[in-house]
Amino acid sequence: MRPRDLSEYVGQDHILGQGKLLRRAIEADRLMSLILYGPPGAGKTALAHLIAERSQARFVSLNAVTAGVADIRRVAQEASLEHGQSSKRTILFIDEIHRFTRVQQDALLPDVERGIITLIGASTANPFFAIIPALSSRSQIFEFKPLKDDDIQAIITRALGDAERGLGKLSVNLTPEALGLLVARANGDARRALNALELGVLSTAPGPDGTVLYDLLTAEESIQQKALAYDEDEHYDTISAFIKSMRGSDPDATLYWMAKMLYAGEDPLFIARRIMIAASEDVGNADPRALFVATSACQALERIGMPEGRLPLAQAALYVAAAPKSNASYLAINQAMKDIESGALLPVPDHLKDAHYRGAARLGRGKGYQYPHDHPGHYVAQDYLPQMREYYRPTEQGEEKRIKERLAGLKKRHQEERA
Repeated sequence: MRPRDLSEYVGQDHILGQGKLLRRAIEADRLMSLILYGPPGAGKTALAHLIAERSQARFVSLNAVTAGVADIRRVAQEASLEHGQSSKRTILFIDEIHRFTRVQQDALLPDVERGIITLIGASTANPFFAIIPALSSRSQIFEFKPLKDDDIQAIITRALGDAERGLGKLSVNLTPEALGLLVARANGDARRALNALELGVLSTAPGPDGTVLYDLLTAEESIQQKALAYDEDEHYDTISAFIKSMRGSDPDATLYWMAKMLYAGEDPLFIARRIMIAASEDVGNADPRALFVATSACQALERIGMPEGRLPLAQAALYVAAAPKSNASYLAINQAMKDIESGALLPVPDHLKDAHYRGAARLGRGKGYQYPHDHPGHYVAQDYLPQMREYYRPTEQGEEKRIKERLAGLKKRHQEERA
């Protein structure tokens, strides 16, 4: 059921819609090297074969699982010969290009640079992780999205009606419930939907009238739960969504992304560490208890293990998500570190220096220091930096509002006592 032309191609309108760059390049047969990146069953290989049908260039296909450097060099030699004799371009399609080693990818570079080979690579892994920079920088990268439910439904319907390539020669009664399940469980993967459709139809005996009944039970048997895709790219994207959901005070999204990570086999201690970081970075003194809850959850996880450890993890993540937010502590330490890194080093004032060792008094260490607990309110106006600095700016959020009010009062008292 691969599309024979662009009019049959379903999905990816963001890169193949009318007027889009990739569509114009295909229609004009003026392709540059491409990396097609996205999930399985989204149409990457289908598009490569469609290009092969349309292009006047010589088309060669390799699979990165079985091909080696020798195969690449053979194709390159043939492409160079063809270009020298007829000026004809060679399009080299490499499926699963992310499986190539660095050496194999390096072998492609010279001929891609010279334009002898136009590369089309299909990858389910993020090319910025899986493809060497020298190769990815010489290619246009197009990200494929999972197909929409309407796209999957259109592909299934076309397969049922196509007598030449699909199941159109058979009488199939696909119930609406079965269609809905196929679409839902396909998760945007057309290949998965078509495989389940074919399996169910060909394994079900026709009724007395010759019609194959493809009902909900058949659909459930034909399309099992899809294994969760969770590669390096998904790892970073999912933890990013988890952190941003906590920061954004969305407890439901927080739980969803945490559940996805746990289901995919993510290290629960990694999740616990991220919760502790968020408790300080995004909640801070707006609710100091958030860090205690997060730290306790990590300790509980270490003691009880999984799967029960998911409970304190969930409790801590929800606490951080629901807590008032302040990044004042985060901003403050970053600014202080920036001052240190820039070389703006300040000397320790003599009255703050250590005065406990023999001879310290002779050097004037600690002279003039005033012990705050000896003064009313356990506070006394004295300088703790030789130059004025302001790093911590408390917000109006949660407990930090009270902290802000107290510090403002102390600052005012400092100014009055020094006046």
